[in-house]
Amino acid sequence: MAAQGIKATPLVAPGHTRPVTHLSFSSLQDDGTYVLISSCKDGNPMLRDWTGDWIGTFMGHKGAVWSSKVSPDTARAASGSADFTAVALSPSAGHLLTGGQEKIVRMFDLHRPDAEAVSLLEGSATTSHDGTVKSVVWVGEHTGVTAGEDGLVKWWDLRSRSLTTNINFPNPISSMEFSVQTNRLVVTSGKTVSFIPALPNGSSTHSLTLNYAPSSASILPTLQDRFVTGSTTDEWVRIHDVTGEEREVLKGHHGPVHCVEFSPDGEMFASGSEDGTIRLWQTTPGKSYGLWQGTKTNGS
Repeated sequence: MAAQGIKATPLVAPGHTRPVTHLSFSSLQDDGTYVLISSCKDGNPMLRDWTGDWIGTFMGHKGAVWSSKVSPDTARAASGSADFTAVALSPSAGHLLTGGQEKIVRMFDLHRPDAEAVSLLEGSATTSHDGTVKSVVWVGEHTGVTAGEDGLVKWWDLRSRSLTTNINFPNPISSMEFSVQTNRLVVTSGKTVSFIPALPNGSSTHSLTLNYAPSSASILPTLQDRFVTGSTTDEWVRIHDVTGEEREVLKGHHGPVHCVEFSPDGEMFASGSEDGTIRLWQTTPGKSYGLWQGTKTNGS
């Protein structure tokens, strides 16, 4: 998928001192820009602009940060450390969802920071999931979707705080991303990558089985003809077409790849690794874009 004769050369975004655990891009802003927030075991989430340049570091955590998200207008960020493995901000940035090892999903009202959090529970259950909550996302203003090591993806009505439906996977879920542009959830579980309608509407789930277990996956939001993955079993970033066929293997990291995500304009994707670096890769190598302007590299 790379342009003929052009080698994919990533930009390296240093700064973290320990493994990078999670990456999340903001929405595309009116001026065509966006930001990237990264989580790391060093406890210091970092914010970068659309070129990868460092904007700032969020200080205050005393342990590893496992998840960070930016509000759609980039005015607010939320980060989850210690037991709060996963976080998600509502579209209006007025509420926050969290989930973690205690298996309970909670909703916080950010307009009332002193108010007690509300737990999302199914019937008389005392927990939201039967395993660690790996990911939470906010779909629209009133729907939360959660994924756990119990293999379940659950949809919650946040007004009534009730479960509406769920999908069961045979293996623990390792990641879940909400692709806003395609209105799909991208879920990795075992050796499977699944593309699921963000809101249950009768559309079918498209699942692909790979020959390795991906740690994370992200779909190209524009053409929707490919997706990228990372894996904790090697140091490579892989590009697959929508049939699951492997098209490219990108080498550059020096440790397992924990997280990958496409930018909202589809021009690049980011990968985060055990080696403590973030690498930015062009979707179309050689194209004049951001810090790649005038940096074409001919393949040998």
